Amino acid sequence: MFEINIDNSKYKNIFFIGIGGISMSALAELMLYKGYNIFGSDRNPSINTEKLEKNGATIYYEHKKEHINNMDLVIFTDAISFDNEEYTEAVKEKIDLVDRATFLGAIMKNYKKSIAVSGTHGKTTTTSMITEIIKDLDVNPTIMLGGQLKDIDGNIKIGEEKLFLTEACEYKANILKYFPTTEIILNIDEDHLDYFDNIDHIIRTFKGYVDNLNEDDYVILNVDDENVRILFPIDNCKVFTFGINNEADLMAKNIDFSNDGFPTYDLYLKGKKISHVELSVLGSHNVLNSLAAIAATYVNNISIENAVLALKSYKGVERRLEEKGYFKGTKIMDDYAHHPTEIKSSIHAIKKACAGKLYTVFQPHTFTRTKLLLDAFANSFDESDIIIITDIYAAREKDYGDIHSKTLRDAISEHRDNAFYISGFEDIVKFLKENVKKDDVVVTMGAGDVYKIGEMILDK
Repeated sequence: MFEINIDNSKYKNIFFIGIGGISMSALAELMLYKGYNIFGSDRNPSINTEKLEKNGATIYYEHKKEHINNMDLVIFTDAISFDNEEYTEAVKEKIDLVDRATFLGAIMKNYKKSIAVSGTHGKTTTTSMITEIIKDLDVNPTIMLGGQLKDIDGNIKIGEEKLFLTEACEYKANILKYFPTTEIILNIDEDHLDYFDNIDHIIRTFKGYVDNLNEDDYVILNVDDENVRILFPIDNCKVFTFGINNEADLMAKNIDFSNDGFPTYDLYLKGKKISHVELSVLGSHNVLNSLAAIAATYVNNISIENAVLALKSYKGVERRLEEKGYFKGTKIMDDYAHHPTEIKSSIHAIKKACAGKLYTVFQPHTFTRTKLLLDAFANSFDESDIIIITDIYAAREKDYGDIHSKTLRDAISEHRDNAFYISGFEDIVKFLKENVKKDDVVVTMGAGDVYKIGEMILDK
């Protein structure tokens, strides 16, 4: 098993293949801060790579085998292919080689306590909610986020080695490589079907993740999720539950919404009302996210009073129901939703506070996900008044021609007459500018570069 003592390691020169990724860049920044010589490669510059270069990292914007000369350790992202010449050269030269998830799991072991937030949906929001609660505490936590949070000026806060907070993605069963002292499982849904066989395979993976815990560790579970409930019984660690509709250790009751669409609720612990919670982010799904955040801090001996106060001031993380600005009285928003469940939740949250029409611009993410979840996608936009589907963002995949955004448009059109396929971003911007009116809302959705459309409308 790969291990590393980040304060005293034999590795001095470390190379990251795919260093611009949200998790890879955070790991690189941590190691840079710890005094290592950091090198890396990626396709294009980004806010993450620019920050690393400013702090002293050497980054190449192409992949060449010569880059890893004199490296002691090479870390690679899941996004690369195994014919990447930096990867194959590391294998050939017998340089120590480790994937991102294994490296992150080894980093966790350097901390006295660690919290990992997992689940198909809501990881970044919940992690950033916990960040809001703990970032200024005396424990001085180290935090890695899957998004950009203004309150920590990016995707990482480097603190002491008492408490570590990170997201834990299940893709390629990476969660089995993590060893936190507190696990949060928000939900379990069908996704990443380019790797997993089916939902049973995904549930088994989460079960294995829970099995990594010891008797003094905690798993925090959303018992409103039917697939999460399948994980019971659990007897190898401590269990703490949260929910709205099913009896749980921590519950939200008497849920209401402000005129702005922000949830409020009464907080119950072990059947007793202990507080009233007011959130400053949209959506009923954020009630569950906030319960998970409170639970994580509570089991780690952080007062619920502190958690409730912090959550009221939490304004959200970049690309999660983010308000970008206004165009002639039309609100422009952006959201990272790229799975049917997420899309439905986000549209419902926005619609609650929308006085006019809701225009949703969706960029499907990966051909596999679009093809395998096509029917679910087609039924995710029911509360949107106008739906615009643009081209699929390929990410790590190749286009084999067996799925297209027009296929999704046609599937939606079987029961709706308000879906359009528009390929070019400039054409989408033109359509929106010609049609939106005061009090309408435009939301761009997807995990790719669809957010650029909002910036083009606002001329940023």
